[in-house]
Amino acid sequence: MLKLVGIAPHPPIIIPAIGRGELEKAAKTVAGMQALSRRIKEARPELIILITPHGPVQREGPAVLASQLLEGSFAQFGFPQIKINFQTDLKLLELLQQETKDDLLKPIFLGDRGNLSYSKVDLDHGAMVPIYYLQQEGLDLPGLHITFGFNSYRDLYHFGQSLRRAADRRGLPYVVLASGDLSHRLIPGAPAGYSRRGAEFDQKLVDYLSGAEVEKILDFDQQLVEEAGECGLRSFVIALGMLEGTAFKSDIISYEGPFGVGYLVAALEPDVADIFNPTKLARSTLEQYFGQGKAPALPEQLSPQLAHKAGAFVSLKKEGLLRGCIGTVEPVRQNLAEEISINAISAALRDPRFPPLQKDELATTDISVDILSPLEKIESKAQLDPKKYGVLVRSGSRSGLLLPDLEGVNSIDEQVAIASCKAGIGPGEPLELFRFTVTRYKEE
Repeated sequence: MLKLVGIAPHPPIIIPAIGRGELEKAAKTVAGMQALSRRIKEARPELIILITPHGPVQREGPAVLASQLLEGSFAQFGFPQIKINFQTDLKLLELLQQETKDDLLKPIFLGDRGNLSYSKVDLDHGAMVPIYYLQQEGLDLPGLHITFGFNSYRDLYHFGQSLRRAADRRGLPYVVLASGDLSHRLIPGAPAGYSRRGAEFDQKLVDYLSGAEVEKILDFDQQLVEEAGECGLRSFVIALGMLEGTAFKSDIISYEGPFGVGYLVAALEPDVADIFNPTKLARSTLEQYFGQGKAPALPEQLSPQLAHKAGAFVSLKKEGLLRGCIGTVEPVRQNLAEEISINAISAALRDPRFPPLQKDELATTDISVDILSPLEKIESKAQLDPKKYGVLVRSGSRSGLLLPDLEGVNSIDEQVAIASCKAGIGPGEPLELFRFTVTRYKEE
């Protein structure tokens, strides 16, 4: 679940040991970064997605660092002793590869687990400065490091949508931190020279973000962007793509340009009522069903996450023990919302292993929802992993399914045997094997 999108500048001078006597000139930015870091800590994320302009930039598409451990230091600024480490979340990396394999704009995966092997990729200061402030708050989160590509804003926005789907499938609370400075031409003597239009660009961008006017950002006057000499706009566009379809409120925490470069700190928070929450849908469906004796009508306008099609399982547990579980391997309804709603009622009333759930049991019943990826046919059991993949076995017209990461299922052979038994397929009978991943949502 996406908890917050942060907008952060990255001047090394706001690192106290580096800035020293100059630090006071950027006091608003320092205070803003501390405030943003506290907000992120309060959101209790388990993952972070970093988007930066200063990693390896590729013209073909965004670059994703695909090594398990990323390291860097501020040696180029004279402080090699200040070091930053960042762990890549390999499961999220794999999900992003899956989500973007058919996209027109494909990310470039760089590193020992990528499609372009780099022996070593150091962290850039665009990532290290925000990470430094998070670590000062005691946060040391794994996640993904992404550098934008020199692609159109619309293409990068769509990439952000794919990134959101991958992160949602991961099933952990996460935040996005879009690193970037605004105009580098605010005053005479600024790093990129002076342009009177630098301040105009910064003001427009701050206003557009304040009003959540995404279309205006995507249609930004290109001449104004070029004259401003900015470095962060494409980072922000990818982050905005991750908010697509979700109402959000903007909080401009601080803005200043003491050295001729615009430093913006902002927090974009999804509307809690609008956050994708399939377990909430399943529970409200059952509450209305028990109250009115029929399934409730779904809203005419669904969020993008609920409007698409996918298979889904709804599981009910009481005191940690299964009380009902019904699902669909592949979508059979008009949309995911309908899939979840109907399967919730079936799990409560039509699982043949259990008596129907009673109305007074619902309050003490825990609900989880698993949303399935499309089935992928595989050639051998060696391509399975019971913690990562669910399995569907098929022999003729008989088929059996087992979800991934189930307690007590620790080996591939166990997983296949249980799924085969459920289908009535005996040992030695020919099998077709299919695997899938799930995004698991549990009630908090």
